[in-house]
Amino acid sequence: MAKKTTQKEAGQMKIEAVADSFDPFAVIKAPLSTEKNIRQIESDNKIVFSVYPSASKADVKKAIEQLYNVKVVKVNMDNSFTGVKKAYVKLSPANLASDLSADLGLI
Repeated sequence: MAKKTTQKEAGQMKIEAVADSFDPFAVIKAPLSTEKNIRQIESDNKIVFSVYPSASKADVKKAIEQLYNVKVVKVNMDNSFTGVKKAYVKLSPANLASDLSADLGLI
């Protein structure tokens, strides 16, 4: 006979399936390169990304850490009136934003 799964077990299986299917490319659109952002790269060790409107801080942190193999300290989000959602990502002192931006071709 087939084993019946309880509602709690079914919920846990769904959570595991969602956790395994995380796609960082569905969170991050592109890095942004403006004068202000370049200044933040050099002085504050922050890098700015354009993200999809449904992205949360936790999603952005997880996506950046997976894609670029860096340690993220803090994420701030900004919704502009033009409809662009930006994520200001502060990296740990061990990972320099200038190195990451050079790898991305911003500098």
